[in-house]
Amino acid sequence: MTSEEGDGGGGVAVEIGEAYRNPTEVKMSQIVLPCHSNHCGELSAGQLLKWMDSTACLSAERHAGCSCVTASVDDIHFEHTIGVGNVVTIIAKVNRAFTSSMEVGIMVTCEDLYTDTHWRVCQAFATFVARRTETGKLKPLTPHTQMEQMEYSLAAERRRMRLIHAEIITDLLSSSTAQLGECQEYQDAVPAERTRVESVELVLPPHANHQVSTFGGQIMAWMENVATISASRLCNAHPTLRSIDMFHFRGPSHIGDRLVLKSIVNNAFRHSMEVGVCAEAYQGDEPQRHINSAFMTFEVLDADRKPRTLPRIRPEPVDGKRRYQEAIARKKIRLDRKYIISCKQTEAPLSVPWDPSNQMYLSYNNVSALKLMDTVNNWVLTSEKNNVRLYTLEENQMLCFKVEMNVSVSAQQTFHLLSDLRRRKEWDRHYQACEVIMQADEDDTIYRVKTPSVRKGGKGQDFILLASCRKPCDVRDPYLIALRSVTLPTHPPTADYDRGEVLCAGFTILEESVAVTKVTYYNQATPGVLPYISTDIVGLSSSFSSAFSACSDFLEANKKNLTENADNATSLQKEP
Repeated sequence: MTSEEGDGGGGVAVEIGEAYRNPTEVKMSQIVLPCHSNHCGELSAGQLLKWMDSTACLSAERHAGCSCVTASVDDIHFEHTIGVGNVVTIIAKVNRAFTSSMEVGIMVTCEDLYTDTHWRVCQAFATFVARRTETGKLKPLTPHTQMEQMEYSLAAERRRMRLIHAEIITDLLSSSTAQLGECQEYQDAVPAERTRVESVELVLPPHANHQVSTFGGQIMAWMENVATISASRLCNAHPTLRSIDMFHFRGPSHIGDRLVLKSIVNNAFRHSMEVGVCAEAYQGDEPQRHINSAFMTFEVLDADRKPRTLPRIRPEPVDGKRRYQEAIARKKIRLDRKYIISCKQTEAPLSVPWDPSNQMYLSYNNVSALKLMDTVNNWVLTSEKNNVRLYTLEENQMLCFKVEMNVSVSAQQTFHLLSDLRRRKEWDRHYQACEVIMQADEDDTIYRVKTPSVRKGGKGQDFILLASCRKPCDVRDPYLIALRSVTLPTHPPTADYDRGEVLCAGFTILEESVAVTKVTYYNQATPGVLPYISTDIVGLSSSFSSAFSACSDFLEANKKNLTENADNATSLQKEP
């Protein structure tokens, strides 16, 4: 086993030879031995989780300069298994540091030493909390490469998703299970109680870190062990772990704790099953403390490595039926997540159906796509007029463009004025009308936008757009207004308009100084958008300059109203 850590501290760039290396990067390489494997001669998923947690913890502690504990782990999907004799390489590095927590990105790859082939096993994002720092908060992390800048930016959106995850999932499960009705009965179904497993583990010094807290990876490994037993009891075969849903550690565990692990198969589908597992700790006569709960998805592979058909489950009364129905709802959420987030940008469909079950992931995808465009640095300046600059970029057979300008309006005021799409028609002649269809939440709104025809006598276009607005996490972040097309059953295409689609568009708004704000508009040009800007791109027109000059005038004209409204509100608050 080898473990390598980057040289240098915190946010200082490090050079090894001529190649840059992230100073928080930690690499672990392990050759898989029989003692690491399961009955199939493959690396135990629990062992892999322990290695991943250890590597990520070293990376977090390197940046924090103090001991850290695992707070949560995002969804993990295991793409491939790893055989005995293969080499596992785990690379972890801090993507972003917040006040007391950090997001650590983890990449796991595998190497066959005899054929010199490499493949990706999984990617994960874990959150670690610093136990203590000299200043009380973590030092900021400065990204140096385009990839680091991209992950730094996306980390803020992933953090937002984690904070609202539990609440949204709870709401979705309660609404979804109410619609599912009674559990379906199957002949020859396996009773769920047959899959119930309980096991106890005594936490010893090898299971804990130097602060006597149980390693998060060790707890995950024990949980995976009992979940595997439950899955095996359903199918009388050796199951393969495919995914683990996002989970949070609710409290610490220490040396001397008795860790009680319980698992049961919640539901079995055609080719997969969901196993619920929880960990509770106690010492002496004290009541048990809830440490963690997780949902793991297993498959059973045949001789050709294809998923086998699984027997159905007969749930226990009351709580068993609730778990059975919630598993169906979670499966839909997983499919939505895989459909939206796993797609590469070039493969993603233009319009994705909007539904409460996919709102969180669709919003994340919307903002992430805009942030990805914002981190690209090889844009080509096409034209410049009246201090408005038009850039283009052709990548992966897609044409993107951005328009950039500086305004003498604060970033906060600019964000407030541009985030309401209903006001865009005041400066953009392509916005004929705009109405709010749905206020999904405080930050996400769905609009219907009508635009005039670009051809004489032709029909206009309409767009159903999801607008996701984000305020900055710190002073280095811009305000964001991300736009993409969605489909709604309540608003199908009509005969009066051609339905246009937007894959990715929006504004980034960054305050460069007290008096200057940089406004950048991005658009990943689709067939529905190209007719409006094609003449600008080839240099036959400068309508982009006129439109964004009008946008600048609109911001200047309305900032006074915002200031007056704010002053009036302040004076009212001061009145007795």
